[in-house]
Amino acid sequence: MESPAEILPGVIFYSYLSSQKKEKACVWNHHTLVLQVSGQMVVETAEQHVKISAGEVLLIHKNQLGTLNKTPEPNGYYETIVISLQENLMRQIALEEKIEAQGKYIGLPNICLPNNAFIKGYFQSVIPYARSAGDEMTDEMGLLKVKEGIKLILFAVPALRNFLFDFSEPHKIDLEKFMLSNFHFNVPIEKFAQLTGRSLSGYKRDFQKTFGMPPRRWLQDKRLIEAWHLIERKNKKPSAIYLDLGFETLSHFSNAFKKKFGKAPTVIGWKADKMIPSKAIR
Repeated sequence: MESPAEILPGVIFYSYLSSQKKEKACVWNHHTLVLQVSGQMVVETAEQHVKISAGEVLLIHKNQLGTLNKTPEPNGYYETIVISLQENLMRQIALEEKIEAQGKYIGLPNICLPNNAFIKGYFQSVIPYARSAGDEMTDEMGLLKVKEGIKLILFAVPALRNFLFDFSEPHKIDLEKFMLSNFHFNVPIEKFAQLTGRSLSGYKRDFQKTFGMPPRRWLQDKRLIEAWHLIERKNKKPSAIYLDLGFETLSHFSNAFKKKFGKAPTVIGWKADKMIPSKAIR
């Protein structure tokens, strides 16, 4: 079986692995429901650090950037079932069930759902379909399981109506605050624009006004200065940080670092504080 396997294309996925894995950057375009079957998953975003273990269910808010750490059970495996609550399906459910948001959701973006009997029962009912790689699940049955999950979430936590059924476009958020919190994620500029509620041209224009330089140049400079601090002040190894700072390869990171500071990141004992540009980058 491939991992992750699509049980219902674009909606329900089954992930199975036997060794620890860290995703470099994840973008959640839709609300996402994660059923942790075995092992442990850690979700890290700019706002939260959330850990779930076997038998727990996590609801992730749409329009977020983050990383995933997947750890199997000792001498065992890691299994999750991931359900993407795509907006067209959520709109369909809202119409069928006459559900409307009653205001803006203002709580935490990632929520561990209560482990009540209804959620447990739902969890157990989905596992057999996932483990059979969807052979026994028709599209109609899959959509019924998704709808069932939505109803049980609302039954368990009625306040999540505003979380799930707010279809308004992302509002134009504070660009400086967002970028300072999320600069290390290696995603396209177009995705940063979308997540800040801007068109690509509007994002570039606002970025120039805010930071005084184009996005790509600022991102690389910001990541390299962060790398300098981690290596010089916290004794981190280049090989341990380059992925977390949004660089694709160690060689790309090392070349960019040397070009900016005049020294390779592996050099020990040099006065890096003399290398920081006189005009500090915010």
